[in-house]
Amino acid sequence: MSLLRNLATSLINAQDERIITTLPKAKELRPFVERAITLSRHATNLEGDNVAIRAVHLRRQAAGFFHAGNSQQKVSTGKRGQERAPRTAGVLALRRLFDELGERFKDRPGGYTRIVRLGRRDGDNAELAIIELVDSRRERDAIESASKRAKAVTSGKKKTGKAGKEVEETNSRRGGRKADKTFEKEETTKARGRGKVPTVEALEDQKPKGGRRAKKTESTSGEKDTEG
Repeated sequence: MSLLRNLATSLINAQDERIITTLPKAKELRPFVERAITLSRHATNLEGDNVAIRAVHLRRQAAGFFHAGNSQQKVSTGKRGQERAPRTAGVLALRRLFDELGERFKDRPGGYTRIVRLGRRDGDNAELAIIELVDSRRERDAIESASKRAKAVTSGKKKTGKAGKEVEETNSRRGGRKADKTFEKEETTKARGRGKVPTVEALEDQKPKGGRRAKKTESTSGEKDTEG
């Protein structure tokens, strides 16, 4: 019983909510710690009269699954007025069990833990296993990151399909307004594809007409012809 209490305390207080032990110990620990989690879940879902009294009763029942605190421990220094040593890990595990895990598993009827086999251990050839709590923060973060990647891939495929559709509709290299502004004439595109230089008439047709800049360019070229 002391061994199971230690393992349950380590499992609930673990930062990753998982511990590595031998497979027989993990199988014995699983129903033991799940009964304690069920008590915390019942305390979270209490309704009606005397809710506080029934919650205290369930908390006292769950305390039997962990080692007691140091309420009867003498002062470490042997002097009066000194602070006592901090609470043991069993008290911290009981507090986390009712404050956090009961709220997490309040809608789950069972199956709070998972066992993963790791193979044989060197030396005594004992079979090792991981026992962990389900729906941990690590699992939730992994699920969220996977969903974000899936959404990014889906949005990228939609953008690619939309761009290809615009190219087909406009019959240009690129879709959108920018493609309409930079679209070449068919004669120039054909000449470039055959390795020929576009004719002067085609280049003259593509030059911008009108505007202050065009007039200034014409006047500058006229002055140069006069000087010559």
